[in-house]
Amino acid sequence: MSGSYLGMPAFPRAAAVSTRDGRLRANLTHATHTIRDKRARAVAELDDWAQLRAAGAAVKDRTLRHLDHYLELLEESVTAAGGRVHWATDAEEANRIVTRLVRETGEREVVKVKSMATQEIGLNEALAEAGIRAYETDLAELIVQLGDDLPSHILVPAIHRNRSEIRDIFRREMGSWGRPAPEGLSDSPAELAEAARLHLREKFLTAKVGISGANFMVAESGTLVVVESEGNGRMCLTLPETLISVVGIEKTVPTWQDLEIFLQLLPRSSTAERMNPYTTTWTGTTDGDGPRTFHLVLLDNGRTDTLADTVGRQALRCIRCSACLNVCPVYERAGGHAYGSPYPGPIGAILTPQLRGTEGSLEASLPYASSLCGACYEVCPVAIDIPEVLVHLRERVVEGGPVTRRGTRTVLKPARGHAAERAAMRAAAWAFDHPGALRGGMRLASRTRRLHPRRLPGPGRAWSDSRELPAVPAESFRDWWRRTRGERRPDKASGDHGASGEQRGGAK
Repeated sequence: MSGSYLGMPAFPRAAAVSTRDGRLRANLTHATHTIRDKRARAVAELDDWAQLRAAGAAVKDRTLRHLDHYLELLEESVTAAGGRVHWATDAEEANRIVTRLVRETGEREVVKVKSMATQEIGLNEALAEAGIRAYETDLAELIVQLGDDLPSHILVPAIHRNRSEIRDIFRREMGSWGRPAPEGLSDSPAELAEAARLHLREKFLTAKVGISGANFMVAESGTLVVVESEGNGRMCLTLPETLISVVGIEKTVPTWQDLEIFLQLLPRSSTAERMNPYTTTWTGTTDGDGPRTFHLVLLDNGRTDTLADTVGRQALRCIRCSACLNVCPVYERAGGHAYGSPYPGPIGAILTPQLRGTEGSLEASLPYASSLCGACYEVCPVAIDIPEVLVHLRERVVEGGPVTRRGTRTVLKPARGHAAERAAMRAAAWAFDHPGALRGGMRLASRTRRLHPRRLPGPGRAWSDSRELPAVPAESFRDWWRRTRGERRPDKASGDHGASGEQRGGAK
């Protein structure tokens, strides 16, 4: 995976900068609270939401267990419908395939539907190096592109921008990409949307090549599905002569009946709508209707390795709804850029380290970018237990161990900088295995409590910089229990299990 933003520091350092940006935090707080409140109301309308959620998780798990079979079926179906299928092991191969396909058309401009997979592989940059200019047509992605920025949210990539910032970007940059912004453009949402519509219409009507991702791929028919709210996707998917879709292999669903589940789960969890305003499906090519040539690039890029992890593979259920971002207290304060990847928030904290590996400092820090409050699991429409995977990945970072990389089983060394943590955990494990030592240590801690500092020294300072150490009680729970309850033994003569025990306890 090439999707980590170049030069990004580890999450703690990036978050330390972003959390001091008052405007960013205000934008994020307003947007995430609005979205999650609407989502809660939309979900509450369905009495069988829990059953739908369980069904979505079950379909995803079944598909992942037999992914090889369904991918072969998908390839057969797409080919039979007139499309061509290409297999990409990694980002470099995917970019090479797409670049070649665009060059074969003779075009030097393409229009794009919003796509996480193409962000993941850095496709726009790869095309630019080949002299091909890609135009984002999703409104939020357009804002990001014109502002020479990076997406910070899965559903709303420009969530960190407010209306006045967007107006300034349109005024300043639109002219260099095509039709300039109207004179006197204000920050009214209607005027901003109209400016974007006029700017993009020229691209839609002249582009010969479209590039997309897909929300789902139906294996039984070879049908691809894109859901969206603006209509730009449908323009990109139907008007160009050539359509190239880059899709992660985990987006496969076996049948149309399975798809029906996700077309209920996704809109309510993402945009809080009962159904998406635009749901576009296409199956291969049809004479006189839509693109004349269709290419499907199936992207692995670490997904097979993730599939080999029995705990972490549940991340591949993700349908990119972004509900976990909108409830995450860490994301709300740090923003998406701090995660250093196209996949921000809780899902990014488990997906990026698995696709890329945990050897890099950024990737090793992401499993710790969470309070483990569990809110992300509660709202996930396919029941991904993100806290469980976070703890699993933390263990991998600290302890190392066996993992799969590019299909080969290997053993990771423990990450640097965690020696003190490993030593502390081993000491704790030893103490819990020796009750006498644990009891003695607790009594010693109680008797010396007045000498304890309120801040930790050395490596522990990072933890206590934002919190005080809890005060040690005057006695341990074990000692308190013995003092107040005593050793309750049944009285053989009377069969009394209560009073006599209390009396003996009080006399001790």
